[in-house]
Amino acid sequence: MFNIEEELKKLPKKPGVYIMKDKDDKILYVGKAVILRNRVKQYFRKNNKTKRIENMVALIDHFEYIVTDNEAEALILECNLIKENRPKFNVLLKDDKTYPYIKVDVKSDFPNVYITRTILNDGAKYFGPYANPGSAKEMVEFIKQRFKIRQCKSFKSNKRACLNYHINRCSAPCMGYITKEEYREQINQIIMLLEGKFDNILKEIDKKMMSAAENQEYEEAAYLRDQKNAIERISQKQKVSNITENDIDVIGIAKNNLSVCVEIFFVRKSKMIGREHYFFNDMKDVSNEEILSSFIKQYYITKEEIPHKIMLKEELEEKEIIEEWLSKKMGRKVELKSPQKGEKLRFVEMAEKNAKVTLENQTKDKYDVLMELKEVLKMEKMPRKIETFDISNISGNYMVAGMCVLQDGIVNHKLSRRFRIKTVLTQDDPKCMQEVITRRLKHSIDSNNSGFGKLPDAIFVDGGITQMRAAKTAIIECDLQIPVYGMVKNDKHRTRALIDENRNEKELSEELMNLITNFQDEVHKTAIEYHRKLRDKQVTKSTLDDIEGIGKVKKQELLKRFGSIEKIKLASIDEIASIKGINEELARKIKEALEKG
Repeated sequence: MFNIEEELKKLPKKPGVYIMKDKDDKILYVGKAVILRNRVKQYFRKNNKTKRIENMVALIDHFEYIVTDNEAEALILECNLIKENRPKFNVLLKDDKTYPYIKVDVKSDFPNVYITRTILNDGAKYFGPYANPGSAKEMVEFIKQRFKIRQCKSFKSNKRACLNYHINRCSAPCMGYITKEEYREQINQIIMLLEGKFDNILKEIDKKMMSAAENQEYEEAAYLRDQKNAIERISQKQKVSNITENDIDVIGIAKNNLSVCVEIFFVRKSKMIGREHYFFNDMKDVSNEEILSSFIKQYYITKEEIPHKIMLKEELEEKEIIEEWLSKKMGRKVELKSPQKGEKLRFVEMAEKNAKVTLENQTKDKYDVLMELKEVLKMEKMPRKIETFDISNISGNYMVAGMCVLQDGIVNHKLSRRFRIKTVLTQDDPKCMQEVITRRLKHSIDSNNSGFGKLPDAIFVDGGITQMRAAKTAIIECDLQIPVYGMVKNDKHRTRALIDENRNEKELSEELMNLITNFQDEVHKTAIEYHRKLRDKQVTKSTLDDIEGIGKVKKQELLKRFGSIEKIKLASIDEIASIKGINEELARKIKEALEKG
């Protein structure tokens, strides 16, 4: 039994990282401390804590800590643990994998350039993330048009050149029409372009153009001229600032009751070459300093290139230790500056103004969408909270439901819930829907402080009129009046429309339809993932656990390697036998047992 008071006394007076956990051993919060004993004790004192910290402390069942030699080591460990575990109560930067990057697979003999949302430790160069996917697409299209690099996804030698070669869009490395060295030269120019080094690349093109003209290679000279003009147009799109600094990131922050926006400008060689913004929800009672400190640590931990200076308005408490970490990471000095006057302060203020505008636009967009939804559905009040439900089962087995919440026009993942069906014993989706919605509504009726929060302004159900009627029955039985609408799909399983209880379809704008489609996809994903989890857990228990010679370790290795029971079934005996501790005879037994099951 973990006794918090006793464990607090054992905390060392050393720097390190502390990890708060709940009764299910799930990580709630990760933090660093100069002195672990002093910092961790603060959470359990009766002092003025924010609502968020009070909620977190109420869930703490036990804590762990890791002692480090110094505060810099603690900061690096804190960043890595937050990135890996994404604890509920930390300020979390949205996962970059949702944003596109431009990837150059420089390890290849003939590298390709393409858009990806996944960063791998594969030696490739990644540029981004691009907050606007259209910008990434535009840049890749430009590169494909102006540089004769390969267009194919998988490179292999061919007997004849493809169409791109014949329309002068590829130099056909697959046919050996260009050497590795010549091709690499183009890739180096592309990398300079993506890094914003326009002057360097233009100088190189000028040299080549003059050489081609002198050698009377007029077609090549004309091609280089067009390439230069195109790159100059791209360069001119960039905003030239009056700031004298030439290698900085400028960070601004804006906050309202719904969310926080952090805006970051990238200035290289006195040119603003790009900008990005990130949103954080439910941060009303978190200080700007804490948000910015968390943002900087999470944002720069994955960056290969960090400027010499990062400018922001707030003076961070962790300034010195963050500077030490970033400087060590880059092998040169990196500073966090909070300018007090002059052009540098004006540039920081410009970033903050842009963050405010971005936040206002997002809020206005969401308000406009909700206002449109209110008018389309002829509701009396704004539908600020909408809940949607979906049932998932296979032939009446492992019956579950998922619930998602649209809060002020944004899917709030923290309010998503999963249900196991308790009273319906056969496959009957409408009855399952009625049970789940009844249970959900009673949570709020019986306790205003339940995890479900206040009652929804509207309920959307995944399905047609029968599911809607089931939901309506549940609402009436709870003596409530909540409007219900059905989200119906077309033959291609895409959201087609909203319908009311009289089967009338509601005409929706494209923006509103996209929002509802995303909402329906989220609840379907929540339900089906829970269904799959229960099914796999049951199948795993009834098959692998009954095979003689398979213990906990081997079972974990099998599932770690193949991912699921179904994939183990599809694997060959040799593939199963490649797992450590499993020989061919045992692999055959596993295969036979799973096929019978």
